[in-house]
Amino acid sequence: MRQLDFNIFDFDIPVVKPAKGKILIAEPFLKGPYFGRSIVLLTEFGKEGAVGFVLNKASNVYPDEVIDDILSFKGELFIGGPVSSDTLHFIHTLGDILPGSVKVTENIYWGGDFEKLKDLINSDVVTYKQVKFFAGYSGWSPGQLEGEIKDKSWIVTEIDDMAIMSENIDDIWENTLNSLGGMFKTWSKFPNDPNQN
Repeated sequence: MRQLDFNIFDFDIPVVKPAKGKILIAEPFLKGPYFGRSIVLLTEFGKEGAVGFVLNKASNVYPDEVIDDILSFKGELFIGGPVSSDTLHFIHTLGDILPGSVKVTENIYWGGDFEKLKDLINSDVVTYKQVKFFAGYSGWSPGQLEGEIKDKSWIVTEIDDMAIMSENIDDIWENTLNSLGGMFKTWSKFPNDPNQN
C-alpha cells in the first residue's frame, strides 16, 4: 500500500473570525448528539463568550405541543444546543414588529416580546416561515470557542438568511460544506461512520 503524503483533514483552513451572524460548521469527526454534523448560527459573540443555536437538529416536537397558549404552529421545535435545554428561544425575520429583538444578520433577529409573538402567531399574521423555535442553546465561555476553532473543530463562514430560516435542514451541513469547494467538498462526502464505508 502506498503512503499518501497529505492528510485531507489536516490543511490550512481560511481564518474567519467568529462574530454575531456568522455560522459554525462542525468538522466531520466532531461527535455528539448536539454538534455532530451541525451548523450553528452565532447570535452573540464577544469578551463574555458566545451564544448560538444549532440550525439542523429537529426534535420531532412542535411548539404548539409545548407552549400552552399557541394555538397552531406548523414549524418544528429545534434543539438549539446542550445549555438550558428546558428553555425556549427563537429567531425570526420580523424585525421591529417584535419589540426587544436583537438584530443578528440583515434580516434575522433573535428574541423579543414573546407575548406579542404569540398574539401574532395566533392571529395568523406570522407563520413558521418567519420564526424558528429552539429548546436550549449553545454557549461558550470566554476564549473557549476560539480554542475550538484553532483546533479545527469548527469552520467559520456565512450562509444566506433564507438558508438559516429554511425548514429543509436534512442536507444543510453537506450542502454548506460543499459550497465552500476545495477540500471542504471532500469533507462533505465523508461517511458518518468510516467503518461502514
